[in-house]
Amino acid sequence: MSAIIIRYPLILLNLKTYEEAMGPRAIEFAKIAERVYEKTGITVALAPQAVDLQAVAESTEAPVFAQHIDPVKPGKGTGHILPEAMAEAGCEGTLISHSERPLPLEVIEATIKRAREADLYTVVCADTVEKSRRVAAHSPDAVAIEPPELIGSGIPVSKAQPEIVRGAVGAVKGVNSKVRVLCGAGITDGEDVTAALELGAEGILVASGVVKAKDPQAALMDLARAMQRWKPPVVDVVG
Repeated sequence: MSAIIIRYPLILLNLKTYEEAMGPRAIEFAKIAERVYEKTGITVALAPQAVDLQAVAESTEAPVFAQHIDPVKPGKGTGHILPEAMAEAGCEGTLISHSERPLPLEVIEATIKRAREADLYTVVCADTVEKSRRVAAHSPDAVAIEPPELIGSGIPVSKAQPEIVRGAVGAVKGVNSKVRVLCGAGITDGEDVTAALELGAEGILVASGVVKAKDPQAALMDLARAMQRWKPPVVDVVG
């Protein structure tokens, strides 16, 4: 398990299924996350593919997240991803209902409950302000606002559709002030990070902007430096 406590503002790096972040390369991204933390104090959590989770978790002190879990219990569940198995593999948290693995609201609710039973930190993705509001009612640890049409586009939602980020922050905090809000979709540089934080986001969910960058460490450092300039990290107790 990681030794780095999850702090905000937070960078959650989703490695998706990119070839650049498979196997040994996933471990290298974990080492990059550690180096960025050491230089900036900004927590970089990462979500590798399920097959790489345990190897990554054993190689790093950075927080490791599952990309998906299923709301199943131990026993019959062939092909499903058991929350307890992810925790046993070294995960501290999980993404839920990413736009590439969307879930209906009732399944999101059940998944949050099962994640909590396995002591996993929950980050639920939402594509609209209204979805953010509905998700917040089930008290995940964080909601990540991500309009799917902007994911991987290089066009940050914080600039293209700032009203969505601002609206999601208001909607989530109006339901449960303890739920954090992350900004995703199109984040590529420090300027995008600053824009997201100015709109009320408390961190970012990023993928291709770092994973497919010519120099991933420089790209990640740029994001972290922007957060470092914004304000000191605030400890968020996990577990």
